[in-house]
Amino acid sequence: MTTVQKNSDGVSRRAMLAGGLASGFVLTFHIPVQAANEPTQPADTTDGEFAPNAFIRIDPAGRITLVMPQVEMGQGIYTSVAMILAEELDANLSTVILEHAPPNEKLYANPIFGIQATGGSTSVRAFWKPLREAGATARAMLIEVAAQQWQVEPGTCTASDGEVIHPQSGRRLGYGALARDANAQTPPKTVAVKDPKDFVLIGKPVKRFDTPNKVDGTTIYGIDAMVPGMTFATLAMSPVFGGKIGKVDDTAAKKVPGVRKVIVLDDLVAVVGDHMWAAKKGLDALEVTWDEGANAHLSSKDIWQDIRAASEKDGAVAKSEGDIAKGLASGDKLEAAYELPFLAHATMEPLNCTVHFKGDSCEIWTGTQIMARVQSEAAKAAGLPVDKVTVNQHLIGGGFGRRLEPDMVVAAVRIAKQVYGPVKVVWTREEDIQHDVYRPVYRDTIAAMLSGGRIAAWKYRITGAAIIARWLPPAFQKGIDIDAVDGAVDIPYDIPNIHVEYNRAEPPAVPTGFWRGVGPNNNVFAMECFMDELARKAGKDPVSFRRDMLGKNPRQLAALNLAVEKSDWGQALPAQVGRGVCVQPSFGSFLATVVEAEIDEQGEVHLRRVTTAVDTGIAVNPDTIMAQIEGGLIFGLTAALYGEITIDKGRVQQSNFHDYRMLRINQAPKIDVHLIKSGEMPGGIGEAGVTAGPPALRNAIYAATGVALRRLPIDRALIAGKKS
Repeated sequence: MTTVQKNSDGVSRRAMLAGGLASGFVLTFHIPVQAANEPTQPADTTDGEFAPNAFIRIDPAGRITLVMPQVEMGQGIYTSVAMILAEELDANLSTVILEHAPPNEKLYANPIFGIQATGGSTSVRAFWKPLREAGATARAMLIEVAAQQWQVEPGTCTASDGEVIHPQSGRRLGYGALARDANAQTPPKTVAVKDPKDFVLIGKPVKRFDTPNKVDGTTIYGIDAMVPGMTFATLAMSPVFGGKIGKVDDTAAKKVPGVRKVIVLDDLVAVVGDHMWAAKKGLDALEVTWDEGANAHLSSKDIWQDIRAASEKDGAVAKSEGDIAKGLASGDKLEAAYELPFLAHATMEPLNCTVHFKGDSCEIWTGTQIMARVQSEAAKAAGLPVDKVTVNQHLIGGGFGRRLEPDMVVAAVRIAKQVYGPVKVVWTREEDIQHDVYRPVYRDTIAAMLSGGRIAAWKYRITGAAIIARWLPPAFQKGIDIDAVDGAVDIPYDIPNIHVEYNRAEPPAVPTGFWRGVGPNNNVFAMECFMDELARKAGKDPVSFRRDMLGKNPRQLAALNLAVEKSDWGQALPAQVGRGVCVQPSFGSFLATVVEAEIDEQGEVHLRRVTTAVDTGIAVNPDTIMAQIEGGLIFGLTAALYGEITIDKGRVQQSNFHDYRMLRINQAPKIDVHLIKSGEMPGGIGEAGVTAGPPALRNAIYAATGVALRRLPIDRALIAGKKS
């Protein structure tokens, strides 16, 4: 059952009750307008509810609402974050209701970013402390109220399963019965959170609450939102970066049954229809002449020529320890350069946004990773004050960083201003892939000196776009993009002389943004591939070579040792089969991964087995951690095998899954994930597997063939018929 609710401050709520869930867990979403596929719900206010902070509401029936500051896009945080709150609140998890937070950076900003955003594997890390403290504060206040009613000391009371208990007398009161009086309490300034040894929920495998509704199709993603009187639109933008509309002949398009309107803006054309098929057929019938502009001759060759030239220049110093000049002056030196291509996000749910522009207000239904930013950018596009724009959040069918951008919402608002009534704007897969905000191209150059079988000096330079400079300007300081150098400045190995530089090189015209794995997916690849080349030059086993430099990093060493043990490292393999290893401290977690792969005579790579050991600190939900590592590995291995966006004549050449390939289920290897028990703070996990797969695969190919690949995706022609 799905319901619509509206509270007293004008912020509306749509609760999609997850019927059939054994836990009774409920998801809710802000949807003020009654949609065609949603029944009505009586008004919802906080009157009579216990609301000790921005995250918690407890009503007289004992139902607990968690106002969720982050968005679910497949990573499982709706379950994990609810577990954190329920643990400290001593609540029954089945009574917890999740509601999307409204756009409000004062209350719901991600503490790591300082803005309201979901990304960078930060959800659990960022809200581990705030939500524990919020839950513990509410629990303390409820105990205080119960103790006052019983005229006993609060210290003689406990809480469990949504009740306050006085063990000595056996008296009990549910949280609902205490809610109204608790709301009159002043929250304590400080509160003690649980010792991890006392956890009763955190650390236990809990099946994700959103899975059943996704399986049976009742989950409402942004693309599913239905609003009364809604029309549908799809669009085409200039195939050349920066191009504009030249001339549009809409004669044939207007004859397509169901087509209502053709909208021509300076840089795009949209067709509005009674349904998506009409809009798409109308768009196909348009005859559009584009003014291609200055970028019509841009090619991948030009971009790589520029970035290679830029990589030869000195960059801004991100880290420098020891004497790098002296360290590189003597010993056995090795140099290499590694390159990674543009990548698209290709999310399963294409870009979409439903907008109802009313002249003096605007309402939006979408799934976004940046609620507040979307609201402000939509307001600019609508020409309205921010408080006149309502953004309704939905579950996301894949984000991977793409929905950290507001461009799809801005375009939809511009179209909606030309339409009477609400309109759902949907990008075709082709428009989605060819007008993405791409993972930048990177070129990393490394020079290292060996001495006594160890690295004595390490000079590393990253050359690529500065996403942070555009996306979060205050974080771009002294010429350093903190995302671009992530994974490089915190290299896990004990190296006495180390120097890391960043060289900003923006590709002309091509928009770039975050891609799952962010900075480490570039740096871990280059560094871990180079480690294998250094190991071979030193005449050492790749694992032994790494172990010798991890003595000061016990968590990383333990992960490596476990992955090696579980992967049968060192045991004999058939010809053309190799094992490769990757070590990485990423997103506050410590991983080691071994990929076993076979290379046939045609250079095709067959994934046989992947083994990962991970120390991510306290594992809130072990099931989610394992699933995210597995999914991340598949995501990263797909990119390593196939991922590349190329440019010709100013155009992206790839358009759909036939030429931007995905790993298929019959190609997926056996994946074993081993969690290391830890009492440390939780780390991030949603992107760590993405970062681990490509270098471990490349190193497996290196072991099997002796070919030291230094560029992705895998060059099959280069490894065809090679033997180590």
